Amino acid sequence: MPEGMTLRSGNNQATESLCPHCLTRIPAERRLEGADVVLVKSCPEHGEFRTPVWRGQPEISGWSRPKKTVRVGTHLASQARGCPFDCGICPGHRQQSCTVLIEVTGRCNLACPYCFAAAGSPAGQDPPLAAIEQWYRIALERSGPHNIVQLSGGEATLRDDLPAVIALGRELGFPFIQLNSNGLRLAADPAYAVELKRAGLFSVFLQFDGSDDSIYRAIRGRALLAEKLTAIENCAAAGLGVVLVPTIVAGVNTEDIGAILRLALELAPGVRGVHFQPASYFGRHPGAPAAGDRFTLPDLMRAIEEQTSGLMRTEHFCPPGCEHPLCSFHGNFLRLPDGGLRSLTAAAAECATENAGTGRAVAYVARQWSAPAPASSCCPANSLDAFLENHHSNTFAVSAMAFQDVWNLDLERVQECCIHVVAPDGRMIPFCLYNLTSADGQPLHRGNAC
Repeated sequence: MPEGMTLRSGNNQATESLCPHCLTRIPAERRLEGADVVLVKSCPEHGEFRTPVWRGQPEISGWSRPKKTVRVGTHLASQARGCPFDCGICPGHRQQSCTVLIEVTGRCNLACPYCFAAAGSPAGQDPPLAAIEQWYRIALERSGPHNIVQLSGGEATLRDDLPAVIALGRELGFPFIQLNSNGLRLAADPAYAVELKRAGLFSVFLQFDGSDDSIYRAIRGRALLAEKLTAIENCAAAGLGVVLVPTIVAGVNTEDIGAILRLALELAPGVRGVHFQPASYFGRHPGAPAAGDRFTLPDLMRAIEEQTSGLMRTEHFCPPGCEHPLCSFHGNFLRLPDGGLRSLTAAAAECATENAGTGRAVAYVARQWSAPAPASSCCPANSLDAFLENHHSNTFAVSAMAFQDVWNLDLERVQECCIHVVAPDGRMIPFCLYNLTSADGQPLHRGNAC
């Protein structure tokens, strides 16, 4: 059980972090203050920094799950400076990959105020297919074929040869390839979704921040809701599973969480679930956030319960079996014929814990995110037997990932990360570190060669 999850009053936990200004590694600790956990760190040159990382119920002391530590060794010729500077992955890392990101373009057709990558304009050059093949092979060599591969950017659909990129990954042995997308091209061109499916794509992680265009204007710069809904329709028609991915920004869409979930359930089974991402402050938005700008995982769990009137409750969610407990939560549900939900979280958690360190837990997630097979014509649509036989069509997942920025960076969490980006120079870097920027926007890894 991770040491940090035994945190109780008077028992602060030591870790390490970086100074937001000079990116120097400095001591830090998690302090329990009432029901909240605050990361406190101090730089000799730039002073003290305090950031809430856990706020309120459920209590941090009970938020844990036994898991197997996987020592992944090293892919580095040398380790000169240590974590988090010698990424590649270094000997201090304690988890294997479960998701590998490959960025196939730096171009984008939006200029969102909140962007991990600070992606550029629609113009510019993309990495050649030969380079992408090399990145695929690096991921195979260093983490195996059982991972989920996410093709990302920028906006990956700006590549006209994206079907070839997908087909290449499948040919090399990756069983589950997912697309990160804002959905604009998928909305504009239904045939494109069909082409991606034929190439071997399974699922779309669709940027989806709310049920009202005022939210998109604030977070993405313009009204987008109609295009998002059309993209979902086109993906579902093509047989692509869709996971809605809202970036949650305090005071912008924190009151729309229940509406997002209700809409997602209405759009099921084409929509397989919702994966919330509380806003992090890096990329295009690196400035220092106020404490009230932080929306922590327990804030989110309580908002889900309140805004769904208890349809989904805090106790339906559990800590991860792979990454650090402060990083995520998940819950799995069965949609019932009467419109209700039955929690399946306990069974899913047992599956993930039992199979930690293998491809089976990844396969469980991949299957949930994939589109269900077409309904059989041999059974009546209102038959209970047909409902139970088509169990996969009626499952629904809700999860969240609290990505770290330079203000709340905790190196213990980083060392248990299982989401890695294949950098252009071939290093495999934990997602948060790859995107990390200083207070003035200086990147730690992105764009920096080893």
